[in-house]
Amino acid sequence: MKRIKLGTIGSGAIVHSILDGVQVTDGISLEAVYSRSEEKGRELARKYGAKKVYTDMEAFLSDEEVNFVYVASPNNLHYEQVKAVLGHGKNVICEKPMCPKKEQVDELIALAEEKQLVLVDATPTAFLPNLDIIKEKLPEIGRVRLVMSSYSQYSSRYDKLLAGEVTNVFSPEFAGGCLQDIGYYNVYLNVALFGKPKKAVYYPNMCGTGVDTSGIAILQYADFVSECTGAKDTWGENCVQIQGEKGYLYIEGGPNGLDSVRLVTKESDVSYDLQENPDRWFYEVRRMTKFLLDENHETIRKGLEVTRDVIGTIEAMRAEAGIVFPGE
Repeated sequence: MKRIKLGTIGSGAIVHSILDGVQVTDGISLEAVYSRSEEKGRELARKYGAKKVYTDMEAFLSDEEVNFVYVASPNNLHYEQVKAVLGHGKNVICEKPMCPKKEQVDELIALAEEKQLVLVDATPTAFLPNLDIIKEKLPEIGRVRLVMSSYSQYSSRYDKLLAGEVTNVFSPEFAGGCLQDIGYYNVYLNVALFGKPKKAVYYPNMCGTGVDTSGIAILQYADFVSECTGAKDTWGENCVQIQGEKGYLYIEGGPNGLDSVRLVTKESDVSYDLQENPDRWFYEVRRMTKFLLDENHETIRKGLEVTRDVIGTIEAMRAEAGIVFPGE
């Protein structure tokens, strides 16, 4: 593949973050924008230099100049939109979570394979250079016995919820809730490092809409336990600590940022940081673009395996905790 000519679905803050990265990355450019609001679509196009704006999905998906579509709409729309994009013969980059249900992810992966198209999960953690450091240094702490992940980010939409206004992020109709958003990063990092847990349980703080505003997940592995705290109704120090019999890894910034990695053993105390740019989406766009242009299908395939296990784990935890989305 010579160049990624991108079309976008969605106009929220995450789209702007991705397109900031696109502007400073060779081999990828914004070709077209789809938005239900023509005004928002034109604003996005002007800011990032897109040639075309669509308010009609069929016309957008029929644009022959677009070879990749970035899907960043509300969670509940991802499955149908990704399916439609693949059906029109275009490659897809999908914002996390790709789908609420594992069987939907399996279907989309199979469809992409059938049509010989690329499907990429756009979870930023997967593309951060410090994740490579964590994987490299993990054996030095010996047998892992405990993992603690914490990611809390007070949401401005929580204030609206307290005032009686229900936005997408706290709505079951839009597949919202803390576990689907903040908690996803905790589970993702654990699965990326250790694989799918044997058992997972979620203890949520629920709100009146039927979804969670915060909670704690316990992931049981064969040889250790991982505790994951996530919140959209509080804030605190975000970090990850992986404790082994010979030492520990302390990761600043939480599972979504991996700002720095500190390795402590009886013999040494060393810090590492390969991320000079504090913008995690910068690395996501840079590394994703390289994988795609190099046609590094093995890396993409492994990423989708992690995605399947993450969504399967979260789906099971939701069901046991009584967080149910329409149609389930």
